[in-house]
Amino acid sequence: MTATRTETDTFGPIEVAADRYWGAQAQRSLGNFKIGWEKQPLPVVRALGIVKRAAAETNTKLGKLDPKLAEAIIQA
Repeated sequence: MTATRTETDTFGPIEVAADRYWGAQAQRSLGNFKIGWEKQPLPVVRALGIVKRAAAETNTKLGKLDPKLAEAIIQA
């Protein structure tokens, strides 16, 4: 038997496998929507990283993002 924990959202409690990092809303989504386990292609992941880096740099220059946080985003 798999260990579970009880997570709660606006719809009430729901059981989530104890080894999962998500909460109630994600668990409900798994039951309500066709969600696959396929990974994104690496070029898509790379493109998202480029966009996030550009946004972090721009928002830092505009004074909207803490430079320490921007550096963490850029390093990721």
